[in-house]
Amino acid sequence: MVQLRENFSPGEEEDEFTKRIVLGVMEHRQEIDRLIEERSENWRLDRMTIIDRNILRIAIFELLYCSEVPPKVTLNEAIDLGKRYGSEESGSFINGILDRIQNEVIRKPL
Repeated sequence: MVQLRENFSPGEEEDEFTKRIVLGVMEHRQEIDRLIEERSENWRLDRMTIIDRNILRIAIFELLYCSEVPPKVTLNEAIDLGKRYGSEESGSFINGILDRIQNEVIRKPL
């Protein structure tokens, strides 16, 4: 969090939301990681790239605990982040897992 504030100047709202995401992912990491592993075919968490794994964690936390963020926005942002910072396959990999979680666990309309 300190590095984030030193390198970027988020507004107060963004800073609070970022803090909520970081602390929330840490608090619910076991649950989130279990969901990722259950919905990723033939992929253990430790075999996923760090980028993909953490994008998934953030997105799943938002889907589960941030009702003010529309699920479609969460999925689109996660896929875009994967495409931008991950590998060539990251966008579709992230999309596949989040789509399964959205349909099987969350069941909120996109």
